[in-house]
Amino acid sequence: MDTNQNETKWQQLETRKLVKPVKAVTAKAKKLYMLFGLTPAKEITGGPWYTELEFDHEFISELRTFVMHCVRRLNGGKGVTLAEIAAKMKEANVSRVTLNLEEVQQLMQTLAFDYMIEQSGVNRNGEAMFVAARRVTTMCEFKWWDVISPDFHFRTIRFEDGVILAAHEPHHHTL
Repeated sequence: MDTNQNETKWQQLETRKLVKPVKAVTAKAKKLYMLFGLTPAKEITGGPWYTELEFDHEFISELRTFVMHCVRRLNGGKGVTLAEIAAKMKEANVSRVTLNLEEVQQLMQTLAFDYMIEQSGVNRNGEAMFVAARRVTTMCEFKWWDVISPDFHFRTIRFEDGVILAAHEPHHHTL
């Protein structure tokens, strides 16, 4: 069967509404067909994160900003659950598609991996609570040459973010 005959057969099946063409994010140039009544899987379409076969950075950035707003403002900033964020997203209608809990969790994971949120414990129902992450810093008041000082381990070290390391007990080595 040559290409023209093959194409004609697919067009006939399309006209009879037995199959439909589907575009895949992984194979943009390839023409795929599937049964007419089926919905393509997220692995083919890219799910809510893709628009017209392109990864939608702006959409994800807007959703991440909204999630950060929820984390900081809901419950007085004392922590918010995944379900609370999903409900607030649905209520505010911030997404052009309905996001399920797994997809909201994917957004939360990107924020956690970027050190913007962290888990602060669990609520009475055993659901994880998320808060805005504290800024982590390693800046402190001593200089590198202070480390070689013989009394360095007796000093108190104060970091920019308020963390204080008390003076260490001397270590005695025996032979």
